[in-house]
Amino acid sequence: MSSLTYDLTLAGLSIGGAAALTGIGLIVTYRATGVLNFAHGAIAMVCAYLLRQFTVEWGWPLALGASVTLLLVAPAIGMALERCVFRPLALLGGDPAQTLVASIGVFVLLVGGAALVWGTGARADAPTLVSADPWGQLAVAVALAAGVGAVTRWTRFGTELRAVVDDRPLAVLGGIDADRVAAAGWAFGSFTAGLTGVLLAPYVRLDPYGLPLLVIEVMAVAVAARMRSLPVAIVVALGIGVAQSQLTRLHPTGWAEPLLQAVGANLFVVALLVAALVLPGIGTRDALPRPAAVRVPTPPGAWAVAVVLFLLPLGFAGSDLRTSVQVPALGVVLLSLVVVTGRGGQISLGQAAYAGLGALFTALLAAGRFPGLPRLPELAALAVAVLLVAPLGVLTGWPAIGRHGLALAVATFAVGVGVSRFVFAQPYAVSGLSLDRPAGFGGDRAYYVLELVLLAAALLAAHTLRRGRTGRALAAMRDHEAGASAAGVRVPELKLTAFVAGAALAALGGGMLGMGLRAFDATQYDPVRSLLWFAAVVVLGADSVLGALVAAALLVGLDAGARGGVAAALIGLLAVLVGRFPEGPYEALRTAASRLLLRPRATLTPRGVRVRRHLRSAGRGGLEAPGPPAGPGAVPTKGAMAAEGAAAAAATAVTGTGGEPGPRRGPAAPAGIRPKAAPRPGPATRTDPRREAGQGPSPTAPAGTGRETEPHPSHPEPTGTGREPGPRAGATASAASTSSAGGVGVRTRAGGGGVRSGSVGGQLLTAHRLRVAHGGFTALDGATLDVPPGRVTAVVGPNGAGKSTLFHCLAGTLRPSGGQVLLAGRDITRLAAHTRTRLGIARTFQQLAVFPSLTVAENVRVGAEQGRTADPGAAERALRLLGLDGPVRSLPAAGLPTGTLRRVELARALAGNPRVLLLDEPAAGLDTGEVAALARVLRALAADGMALLVVEHDLDLVADLAHTVHVMAAGRIVASGPADRVLDTRTGG
Repeated sequence: MSSLTYDLTLAGLSIGGAAALTGIGLIVTYRATGVLNFAHGAIAMVCAYLLRQFTVEWGWPLALGASVTLLLVAPAIGMALERCVFRPLALLGGDPAQTLVASIGVFVLLVGGAALVWGTGARADAPTLVSADPWGQLAVAVALAAGVGAVTRWTRFGTELRAVVDDRPLAVLGGIDADRVAAAGWAFGSFTAGLTGVLLAPYVRLDPYGLPLLVIEVMAVAVAARMRSLPVAIVVALGIGVAQSQLTRLHPTGWAEPLLQAVGANLFVVALLVAALVLPGIGTRDALPRPAAVRVPTPPGAWAVAVVLFLLPLGFAGSDLRTSVQVPALGVVLLSLVVVTGRGGQISLGQAAYAGLGALFTALLAAGRFPGLPRLPELAALAVAVLLVAPLGVLTGWPAIGRHGLALAVATFAVGVGVSRFVFAQPYAVSGLSLDRPAGFGGDRAYYVLELVLLAAALLAAHTLRRGRTGRALAAMRDHEAGASAAGVRVPELKLTAFVAGAALAALGGGMLGMGLRAFDATQYDPVRSLLWFAAVVVLGADSVLGALVAAALLVGLDAGARGGVAAALIGLLAVLVGRFPEGPYEALRTAASRLLLRPRATLTPRGVRVRRHLRSAGRGGLEAPGPPAGPGAVPTKGAMAAEGAAAAAATAVTGTGGEPGPRRGPAAPAGIRPKAAPRPGPATRTDPRREAGQGPSPTAPAGTGRETEPHPSHPEPTGTGREPGPRAGATASAASTSSAGGVGVRTRAGGGGVRSGSVGGQLLTAHRLRVAHGGFTALDGATLDVPPGRVTAVVGPNGAGKSTLFHCLAGTLRPSGGQVLLAGRDITRLAAHTRTRLGIARTFQQLAVFPSLTVAENVRVGAEQGRTADPGAAERALRLLGLDGPVRSLPAAGLPTGTLRRVELARALAGNPRVLLLDEPAAGLDTGEVAALARVLRALAADGMALLVVEHDLDLVADLAHTVHVMAAGRIVASGPADRVLDTRTGG
């Protein structure tokens, strides 16, 4: 080996050793807590600054300063973060989006705090803890990895760590202190971050922005190791370090010279791009749908105040006006995040790259340096730049198709870092560039007016994307991606649309910002800016256009009017408090203000008013509320409230009706207490010969439950043990009765639902010899079944029998490894879920798949707009069919009772006019009355010609509803036939 090769190898091992330390810390933290710590680099930077402060500024001995920094301060930072920031999030359910925002918030807070304390200038006098000899750093990394491996494999703590990683709730039930495990993981991760910082600081630029970003770039080694394997992380880090050093020997000439030099200097960035975009994504457990709360309404008069504030700078002059010019431009950039993240629910940490490309392309076009295009005036150059950058949104939109949560965050951040390092930092792209303002708008005031016009156009575009059919589809995708796909939303295309639109808005804002500054400044589009902008938009209202404008004004105003870093520190502080105030700062302030005010006067619901009026007119002395008559707005006394609550409960139990939507009956339960549901009648109750013969009293539920165990008059029980629901279904459909379930009439006239699917005959949906295997486990082993039109087909079996796997194969959310799925003879085995929906296959979910941020009517409209046929009246008919056409239609789905949400989900499925309806545990969470009403609706749909497949554990419901029952066990269908014959022995589970 030549001397040069040996020296370069040693240098590469030194770089790789520091990168390996970063990978070890990230992996240990992730394995202990499930958090991808974006603040790892910021912690490294703070520890490097502290060691310098102790030794250089205060004159401490290096050993003492290093001991305090690494053994006390760094672990204390990690434990404080776990206790104050991430433990509250874990108690709230560990939502990946909130956890990511908190992690980015810590990064931004530490960076901003460091800029406030130590300034933004680079320091070159950081103390050297370990000599430049690479073997020392390599030995530290290997020793740490060996120690972590020994602890995780051969100690009790390691066993507890693996248990918490696999299933934290189950580990807690087993007596493991998950908080202690998480705190230890954070302490060790922060220790490795601090060690990385103090080792790198003497050899790189020590400043609040450069060092944190450098450490984050070597996240590639942890991502390549799938956030699990320490040996793989060490090998990858050392390999990339050595390769990067060896590439410095190359000195190409010609057009490839700048590109190869850039690759050689940023090989870790290349590795991050490959690991994030090519390798399988990390954090698959974070692909679960993220619950969305009701959108906080805009405060009254807020828009009027915003307009006045944005017009106010027209009266400014000098530096104040020059600073104000940046606000509308940054507002347009942040609007791109409102579209992508706020409305579309997609994490994008690379928007600064698109803003920078917009400014760069505008400058190149205006200067006549863009390849293949002539010199253009500034406004035309800005418009063309937007058109050129918009398609590049596919760079982040394409990874979003198959990635969620942390995997998508890493992918979008990698794209942003790649653009920054390979475009903005390269002299061949940006050298000698200048950017002037459009002709006639050279002055600050005139240019500010132009910016306001462009901002208004951007607001109109964002409003168009967030409203109407596209806006509802984006909200559905954000609230529940699988549910949106099942409703017919083309999720892949919609994600690409969101990212392309976001890239266009970011490019427009970036070009405006560049012209406002009269130059292309690459530091304005640094990847750290992406993190800051993302955190600002999320904490101030991700789905709020007004929140984006407030964030722009806040970021520009604070940095201009105070010391640099104030805006970052404030946004970071708000972001780390996301666990304390998950609904955002405005909602937290509004809640606090409402608590300080007097409690609003209690009012009766419309149902309570009707019950009180009825009881008073009937003259029931024992139930009449005491005291003088009061109007609906009066405050009843405590005795009156109790009496009226009992009266309402008794009336509900007697009549079985009510006027309020949802399954709740009688007075509301106290906060924190869940009313106990009365059990549904079992087989003995349903087949009692005395009841079938009309002998003996009809048992009813206790007063206050509102449930009757006797069958509804419109659905009499047949005599005998055989159950063939076909004739009954037709009778129910023709009767078009209206019954009450959960206090809401459910209209079962199928003709009014607009769901007629054709006459009975033939097989509409067929599964032929389906096979699904996961590793060495066979979930489906040659399953075959038919779903004919006009009949209800049920699949039953014990847990693990393969029912859900078969259901997902039919719905399109799982592709079988063998066999076929046919729809009316057409092979649809390889078609996606949304494509099957548009062909006429609708489905519901075992776990509710509604869109909480949309109203009930908007939920149903999504199904009507994206379904098999475009029928403007389908949504209204589905709402009427399921009894949702009353006041409940205007309520947000968030917070509605389970019974109401089941009907919302079913109405959305029916609004698409399907030919086949797949129902996964449709009775889950419903009480007796709601199950009976559901059964009547399903019978009516079958009588109208629709093909229904029900996967259900409730054998009483299956026996009462299904024409054909298939019993599954070990991935096979072991019995099939009529319900009365297959379920006679009642051996299923």
